[in-house]
Amino acid sequence: MNSSYFSTPPVVKNLIIINCLVALAVMLIQPIEMLAAKYGALYWFSSPYYHSYQFITYMFIHAGWDHLFFNMFALWMFGRELEYALGSKRFLTYYIICGIGAALVQMLVAGLTGEYYIQLVGASGAVMGLLLAFGVLWPNSIIMLIFPPIPLKAKWFVIIYAVIELLLGATGRNPGVAHFAHIGGMLWGWALLYYWRKKGYIRF
Repeated sequence: MNSSYFSTPPVVKNLIIINCLVALAVMLIQPIEMLAAKYGALYWFSSPYYHSYQFITYMFIHAGWDHLFFNMFALWMFGRELEYALGSKRFLTYYIICGIGAALVQMLVAGLTGEYYIQLVGASGAVMGLLLAFGVLWPNSIIMLIFPPIPLKAKWFVIIYAVIELLLGATGRNPGVAHFAHIGGMLWGWALLYYWRKKGYIRF
């Protein structure tokens, strides 16, 4: 792991900057907010607002300042060490694939449940992929929880978080949150990490 705790590599830094700039524009300038909601969020395939590029743009649009803050904090917290370990190019590939994969899983679930009104926004799916990778690469690293304030090994944190997300998604609790996108980001991240390990690109 990188020795300088507060150092931030270029891809993580630029992702945070881009997300914050988009959030400022969307939340402070009404015409941009309307355009982002209409063209940047991810809609169901049959929607007149659907465009394939939305599988990328949805990751850079957030529903509020709290949504933005928690995603960017997690990106900074887990993404830095991953970028140092994977390299900037592979890290960006991983982040984007997790984000796209998360959206695909959420769209699949929406199709199965008839939720064709889907309007997906946020980097949460990609960020959950980062959390999964952190737990895979450094399973015994300690993560200090806020509520409750107890230390927990990364591998257990990932497992508990995934189970909670799966239960919330399956039961319909906490509506308005794309729980299956979170699970999807983790699943695609897991698959990509193991593909890279099989190819000998990374070791863990």
